[in-house]
Amino acid sequence: MPIRYAVYGLNIQSNQEIHGLSALSSSPVMDMQVCLGSLPIWRSEAMATAQEEYIHPTRKENGDCLLRVWQLAQGQYFRMLYADGTEFILNRQGTQVWATWPGSLTLEDTATYFLGPVLGFILRLRGVTCLHASAIAIDGQALAILGPAGAGKSTTAAAFAQLGYHVLSEDVVALTSEGENLLVNPGYPLIRLWPSSVQSLFGAADALPLLTPNWEKRGLPLNRNGCRFQSEPLPLAAIYILSERCDYPSAPFVETPSAQTGLMSLIENTYTNYLLDQAMRAREFELLGRLVKQVPLRRVTPHTDFARLPELCKTILSDFRRIDGTMGDRK
Repeated sequence: MPIRYAVYGLNIQSNQEIHGLSALSSSPVMDMQVCLGSLPIWRSEAMATAQEEYIHPTRKENGDCLLRVWQLAQGQYFRMLYADGTEFILNRQGTQVWATWPGSLTLEDTATYFLGPVLGFILRLRGVTCLHASAIAIDGQALAILGPAGAGKSTTAAAFAQLGYHVLSEDVVALTSEGENLLVNPGYPLIRLWPSSVQSLFGAADALPLLTPNWEKRGLPLNRNGCRFQSEPLPLAAIYILSERCDYPSAPFVETPSAQTGLMSLIENTYTNYLLDQAMRAREFELLGRLVKQVPLRRVTPHTDFARLPELCKTILSDFRRIDGTMGDRK
């Protein structure tokens, strides 16, 4: 039987379970069909006239590039092939997805790709701008924590979860417009953490279960042990840009960047921006310009000592509530 899910504002129907998502009990209108374990029968013939669209600059130890992307059928479909042999086919409308993987990998491995860069690209195809960020629910509003890979977005989100705050999304913040508000759509009830972060947060690197047998990242469920998931969209009220950690006694601390610096940080930290065409970039730039004018941006510098993560959360919360109070006075 098909399984139905909701993620980033999309209703998805899949032929197999997608690890990390919670199945829907209702049957809303579906936005996307996902077929895991097989590819369309026309794929081989279409590859004869495929146009290579993108080659990722990162290469594995054996020399294979991390990701290659082709356009198929005169641009109506895309083929995404990862270095480990995992393959996705998706249509330009972002309504159909197929995936296969080598026998050495698992369905859970494929889910990590699908819920990350593949779904991020699908959202971009559907006109949704995505930030490389995590989002926390604070007083009925969304607070985004932005930064490149390794900056500590997921770790900070997990620290907020430990303090009892609901988490909206992790690693990807999908933005949509509703009137004057920019809304953050909920992701899925799971935070992915490296062992070092698990060690810092929970006292042991293996305190959380592995996401797959083939990857060292571990998963923090947001539906147990006091951690909670925010399943409804919320208006974006502030963005905190993570700077490089330092050992200054004053860290963690918050600063206000210039509008130009803030805009550049947003542009640098949009999600799957390496696959955008000219029209997508134009839509993205328009929304980011609006975001800079409408949403307060802050730069936050964490301390190198992971034991000070709760202090980082409290510093962000204190600043956010000052912002919220100021904005409230203007309403």
